[in-house]
Amino acid sequence: MNQKSRIDEKRAEVVIVASAFGADAIRRDGHAAWAAVAARAGADGFEVRRELFADDADSQPDALAQLGARIRAHGLWAVHSTPATLFRDDGALDLDSLRLAIDEAAAMDARIVKLQLGGTERGVATDPATLDRLMSAIAASKARVVVENGQLKAGGTIGAFDALFAALPARSGLAMTFDTGNWHWAEQDPLDAAQRLAPHVAYVHCKAVMGEGARRFAAAPANGDARFATLLAQLPGDVPRGIEYPFIPGADGSLDADAARQVARIAAF
Repeated sequence: MNQKSRIDEKRAEVVIVASAFGADAIRRDGHAAWAAVAARAGADGFEVRRELFADDADSQPDALAQLGARIRAHGLWAVHSTPATLFRDDGALDLDSLRLAIDEAAAMDARIVKLQLGGTERGVATDPATLDRLMSAIAASKARVVVENGQLKAGGTIGAFDALFAALPARSGLAMTFDTGNWHWAEQDPLDAAQRLAPHVAYVHCKAVMGEGARRFAAAPANGDARFATLLAQLPGDVPRGIEYPFIPGADGSLDADAARQVARIAAF
């Protein structure tokens, strides 16, 4: 039995985002080495970050297939995350970026493929022709396609997501990654976002935010963080929760103990 099976089957699945182990460590050792640590920590899934590949060879189909196989060998399922945006800076659909992300996720046999929303501060194109092209591309994806709220006003406002999902039919195939912390960078109210966008959320990125302005940084939610608990309560309880804040090394320099502790905490919130 995998270590994660010891935990209550009814809890939300927990994903460890590769960057929680540190960008330098992932680039140095590769994702697969840290997927093993995620498995020991009791995680259900592991989020691969395309921007942390050491070189272009890591994004080739054979390399992605090998990475996906190694993640599955640890009893985990994969998320493929790309920094690419679904919509370009002018608000138009970036069909090439979407298709590339879908193809890479397929090579890895990922369960979820995640892009940033992108677009302009006013939002993204929602005309029927654009939405038809979007849905046709998504229909070819085996992985669940999700878009995440980013840290900029372009691609990070509640209104942009609201308008896009309002324009799409209920079974469009597109869902949302709700990042609990990024709303602060974009000067949006996370609780308002949760109340308005919860029906579209298929994946949650969990983090608290410390500091102000340009000095903000991601951190673990504090014990008894009522605001964070209230926010999660507004979101679907049966969707995976990703840990996207840095783990704290133990006395021996290892991240294993904190990773296991944070998996249990995020599952229990």
